[in-house]
Amino acid sequence: MTQQATHPAVSAAAIEAAVRRLLDGGLVAFPTETVYGLGADAENDRAVAGIYAAKGRPSNHPVIVHIAPEGDPAYWAAEVPHEARLLMQAFWPGPLTLILKRAAHVGSAVTGGQDSVGLRCPSHPVAQELLRAFARARPNGQGGLAGPSANKFGQVSPTRAEHVRAEFPDEVSKGMPVLDGGASEVGIESTIIDLSRLDQGVGAVLLRPGHISAAQIAAVLGAPVAQPDRAAPRASGTLKAHYAPHTPLELVDAARMQQALRGVGLPAGRVALVAYAGQPASAPGAGATDQLHWHAVPDDPARYAQALYATLRELDGQGYARILLQAPPRAPEWDAVNDRIGRAAAAFSLDTTGLA
Repeated sequence: MTQQATHPAVSAAAIEAAVRRLLDGGLVAFPTETVYGLGADAENDRAVAGIYAAKGRPSNHPVIVHIAPEGDPAYWAAEVPHEARLLMQAFWPGPLTLILKRAAHVGSAVTGGQDSVGLRCPSHPVAQELLRAFARARPNGQGGLAGPSANKFGQVSPTRAEHVRAEFPDEVSKGMPVLDGGASEVGIESTIIDLSRLDQGVGAVLLRPGHISAAQIAAVLGAPVAQPDRAAPRASGTLKAHYAPHTPLELVDAARMQQALRGVGLPAGRVALVAYAGQPASAPGAGATDQLHWHAVPDDPARYAQALYATLRELDGQGYARILLQAPPRAPEWDAVNDRIGRAAAAFSLDTTGLA
């Protein structure tokens, strides 16, 4: 019998129904501390193919395997090196994905055809309960969920259950469970560290920044973390254009913000200006009838990250012609946010020499 999940909105019966769906090769949307995931049995290639089909995701783009705190990483990896054990001890459960050499039985569906696999142990209590229940239902007690973000490929990741339902109405209408664990605490995807090439003399490589910083990783390993080279494995969320809203988005610096506030070079239609700086007295407020609408977000990088995707999704539904996003500082603590909004802006071919 499944124990009661540790979130009031998700019952033991809901967890059991989700496990049955997974065992039958279906999809389940589940919360994590980063974003909501679209999950399938990581050892069922047909089920994983269902993720790719639902998302419109390229088949060579790997997905991360999520395991319970009691799960054995060595079941999924050909070897779990000392460096990986150190990082697991320091940051698991939590928003850290490790890329390791895959075990022989791990299929190419989750690895994107590569010889490496991404592993993560989420800290969200609902995710953990789901993973534990799924593992208990497996004959060998080892179960993992392939779980990319629960959104169409390249679009804004979901941080609330209602985002998932809006993104996949057809799948939900056909019975796909969406476990509602509340708003995601971190709000952006996990840090991804590659440790798959240690035998080649390549140390830890940062493939995607996240809530856990490169400096924190380096402090645990006692060695610097490198930037990816051409031989680095492909990883989730690392394409040039990603995390994009439907509304055209442009990053703007302070000078361009001032131009926008004066109405210089604005496109036709309503424009949203998203800024972490204090609102000038002359700036129109959100909901005003002026062409430019000011939307404030937190000036702290962690709280900014938590609010980012929900803000973009909210603005997407308000009929704006363009979103102007104030570029955060180029400082290490802002690396993860800058990575996400840079890829979101890259999805649009906008004139970067001005606002027009």
